[in-house]
Amino acid sequence: MSPNNSSSPRAPRPLRDVVFVDGVRTPFGKAGEKGIYAGTRADDLVVKCIRELVRRNPSLPTDRIDEVAIAATTQTGDQGMTIGRTAALLAGLPKSVPGFAIDRMCAGGLTAVTTTASGIAFGAYDVVIAGGVEHMGNHPMGKDADPNPRFMSERLVDPAALNMGNTAENLHDRFPKITKQRTDAYAVESQNKLAKAYENGQIQPDLVPVATMKPETGWVLNSTDEPPRPGTTMEDLATLRTPFRAHGRVTAGNAAGLNDGATAAILASAEAAEELGLSVKMRLVSYAFAGVEPEVMGIGPVPATEKALKNAGLTIDDISLFEINEAFAVQVLSFLDYFGMADDDPRVNRYGGAIAVGHPLASSGVRLMNQLARQFEEDHSAQYGMTTMCVGLGMGGTVIWENPHFDASASAPSTTTSTTAKETAA
Repeated sequence: MSPNNSSSPRAPRPLRDVVFVDGVRTPFGKAGEKGIYAGTRADDLVVKCIRELVRRNPSLPTDRIDEVAIAATTQTGDQGMTIGRTAALLAGLPKSVPGFAIDRMCAGGLTAVTTTASGIAFGAYDVVIAGGVEHMGNHPMGKDADPNPRFMSERLVDPAALNMGNTAENLHDRFPKITKQRTDAYAVESQNKLAKAYENGQIQPDLVPVATMKPETGWVLNSTDEPPRPGTTMEDLATLRTPFRAHGRVTAGNAAGLNDGATAAILASAEAAEELGLSVKMRLVSYAFAGVEPEVMGIGPVPATEKALKNAGLTIDDISLFEINEAFAVQVLSFLDYFGMADDDPRVNRYGGAIAVGHPLASSGVRLMNQLARQFEEDHSAQYGMTTMCVGLGMGGTVIWENPHFDASASAPSTTTSTTAKETAA
């Protein structure tokens, strides 16, 4: 062989640090004709988020945005047409900015972040916008879906796997210690914590007001979430029916509802953030996805978290803050039980969660990140935080973040255990 044709091993390409610069979301609405976004297009909700990110970060030239990744579970109609690209164009970004669509059901927005973050780490991008949208009023989950008949005929999955409420009931069966009383108590606390966060002004800073038009009311500016039910009691939840199983344990009160909403975030390399004068709210440490039996999809965050912790060289005790998506209370409690954490652990969902605020599927992952970033700003004693969620058809996704404000000498904010949580623990 000629020396000119020989090649020496290439040195490993160094990975770049990825930072979370900023994130916003629309107020979440209830799906359906009476919801605040009835008659509003899904892509217009995403456009609101992108425009607000540009407005809030004036030092970022829009032609420096290298990619727009937007997730949607149902990619038809106003959530179709490669929504990442169409939303970028509609938001007025330069035509040189490309975009794409992505789908991992509930973890769509989370996957939009991890996918583009990987590109940043590899050097393909410097700055990206990643987010998600779900208009479940326009696109009910599973509408027009055509599951392959082999799923049933060859028994590849349990029939319950195609209905998320049934998978939650299956989790109750698998973990009988997670009673309906525990899930209802957890749901009450989610409502209470969200109401407290609203009182403290911890939710509003990252909300993008959305004006909507309805024939009966005219123009309305929506600046707060529609789903919350502050003041919910255990007695209220005890009266709700169990739609997925007779005498079951999953109700509309201890599960997230059907919702509309959008989210978006700016991610950048650490070098680009410094060059452009962008804020750094979090640093990406590791992420992982894992599969589980589809009929108990809610347990997905457990193996995903184990993988993410292993990748990061951390243990669960190193995580000071958890943002766990509350698709169902039983799903969160199964995670807490596995890792030996209390139902009212003060590190978990300090601002409440999806049971109270809503869960517009593909958009929720970025909501978790927004809330974690806000908590990092408030709590400098927290070095690492986690965003994690279960995913339809049997998956979980976890992202571990580092707090750029971490101060080893700082004290954690004081927390107060609620009466409901104390009574339940007793």
